[in-house]
Amino acid sequence: MNLSDPAAFSPDAPLVLLGCGKMGGALLAGWLEQGLSGAAVQVIEPAPSPELNALAAASGFTVVSALDGITTVPKAMLLAIKPQMMADVLPPVAARFGEAPLYVSIAAGTGIDTFERLLGANARIVRVMPNTPSAVAKGASALFANTHATDHDKNLSAALLDAVGITVWLDAEAQMDAVTGVSGSGPAYVFHLIEALAQGGIAEGLAPELAMRLARQTVIGAAALADASSESAGTLRKNVTSPGGTTAAALAVLMDAESGFPALMTRGVCAAAERSRELSKNS
Repeated sequence: MNLSDPAAFSPDAPLVLLGCGKMGGALLAGWLEQGLSGAAVQVIEPAPSPELNALAAASGFTVVSALDGITTVPKAMLLAIKPQMMADVLPPVAARFGEAPLYVSIAAGTGIDTFERLLGANARIVRVMPNTPSAVAKGASALFANTHATDHDKNLSAALLDAVGITVWLDAEAQMDAVTGVSGSGPAYVFHLIEALAQGGIAEGLAPELAMRLARQTVIGAAALADASSESAGTLRKNVTSPGGTTAAALAVLMDAESGFPALMTRGVCAAAERSRELSKNS
């Protein structure tokens, strides 16, 4: 589905963005870039930033501070508020709009059952785990729909997230915890890798600014190469590694079965996934 198609959203059947922080703002920018008409978008944000107000003025979408500022029943409402706010914010939404809109949530750790309890047992819900590279249209988003969501709902949800990266559909909602551990939290692991790589350079005598510049560009370049190549990550790694060379010496440390990347990263992903499960139980 093309977001520029008037059949997607219109002023009479708008897309409402509930909350417009960093992730909500990244999605909004992506939608507008993909041709979604500003007239078909309404944003609920109690404390809009000057940047959001400027974008609204330039693009033609409406920003209101509260739910009662929305005068038209949304075709879809994207929930971009913090998980701990759901119990207070969603019952008034349900009271006003009922089960008419498609509800799309990007809140971590909040399960379909919670949304059905707060929005209605028959509400059409798509749960999404995006990530912060969506801000530069390089995001990875995993989606899962409840049984009431139609094929049209799924296509519409995918179109919203395709605007800022790639989308994948999950076979079971329980997989969302693993996705959180891999791609949801994953950008932070890569940023920490940049920090650690630069620190290694500093330990070997490079100036901090130079070490960080080299580390950042190395990760940027490697990611771009992986994206452009049809070869697997393992093959790309082997292509850089000469037997007995400098890279092989480093990889002997980094690929150690007990203390290297494989064991450490698995533990990290599992810790993030377990925390996601804990949040789901508490929602």
